[in-house]
This record gives sequence, C-alpha cells and structure tokens, in this order.
Amino acid sequence: MTTRASLFIEAAVESIGGVIAAEAEGVDRIELCGLLHDGAVTPSIGLIGRALALVKTPIHVFIRPRVGDFVYDRHDVAVMLADIDAAKTAGAPGVVFGALTTDGEIDHTLMAELIAAARPMTVGFHRAFDQVRDQSDGLDTLIALGVSVVLTGGGPGTALDGAAQLRRLVDQAAGRIDILAGGAITKHNVADLLKRSGVQQVHGKAFTGLRAAIRPPAP
Repeated sequence: MTTRASLFIEAAVESIGGVIAAEAEGVDRIELCGLLHDGAVTPSIGLIGRALALVKTPIHVFIRPRVGDFVYDRHDVAVMLADIDAAKTAGAPGVVFGALTTDGEIDHTLMAELIAAARPMTVGFHRAFDQVRDQSDGLDTLIALGVSVVLTGGGPGTALDGAAQLRRLVDQAAGRIDILAGGAITKHNVADLLKRSGVQQVHGKAFTGLRAAIRPPAP
C-alpha cells in the first residue's frame, strides 16, 4: 500500500502566490508555468527568477513557446532554445517540454537538440505524451533520449480514466523513467488512482490535501 511518505507530489503553478502556497503545502516539486488555463506556456523570466529566489522546493520550468499543437517550426525552436537557456542561467534545476511530429510520434531529432541544450538540468516530457499514437513506443523513445520523467494521464482524459494504461506504463518503465500521473487528480480520488494505476508520483493544480488523503488510518 502507498504510504504518506512515498507519494511524490508535483504542483503546477503560474504565480508567486502559487509557488509560496505549494511550498507551504509541502509538495516535492513545482512546475512553473504561464497561462495554465490555456494549457500552459513558458513563464516570464521575472517570474522564474523570483520563484527560485523565494523557495527551496525544486522548480522545473515549463517550456512551450505558444498555445496550440506540439509540432514546432524553426521559429518556435529558436524561442524554446532561448527559454531553456534563460531557465538554466536563472538556476532552475529542471525544464519540461515536448515535441511531436505531424504523424503523432515523438520528434526524436528535435527532442535530442532541446535535451542537449538543457543539460545538466533534469528534463521532463509534458502531456503532449497523451497525443502520441503509440505510447509504448513513445516511452521507449523517451528512455533512450535520457528523459527523466513523463507526465501523462494514460490518454487524453483524466488520470482515473487512464489508470489501466498508467499501470502498463509503470510496468514498462521499470524504474528507468518516472511516470508522473496528471489529469484532474484531487484529494477525493488520489487514493483510488494510486491503487488502480500503481503510480507513486502525481501532478496537478489541486494539490492541497493530497498527502492527507492517503494517510493510513490511526491504529
């Protein structure tokens, strides 16, 4: 059974207030974004710098040059490379991005370029993964690229909807990459999700009370 201590929580936030609240709640990592209501884009460099100065919780910076799809042209790539460099220069320990081809596969060539630019920061792949045509092949690609964590709901719906697929991904990963479950996770459904999917890491905007929700009952 998952215990309170073993649950890893990543909070997606878009403001300094959110950063402070996430650290006060005791989350394990913060994903710092802009425009969460539009699916998120890269936050401003001012927000990145202030957040890093204010809290000790590790911050991974979300890198996305625009809303819309995850198929990028050379102008998008230039923006992403500049934003990755800015996050690195600011001292962020990690970045999160994702790039796809027009046929629904992970863009191996572009991902390799972005990952090389990001190192030595930790690299995560965001929920663009849930648009990948074959997630099993996609997971193998991310592992080969050296990506550390992939955020997924096991499909385009909620994490509970994708619980069976999340379990398959956890089994396939076998500790080689972290499977971070995301998609409408709350304190009301997190215990059920952990039981059904086998994940040990969760991500969301509604992070308050998640640990308490899976705390074992008092003897």
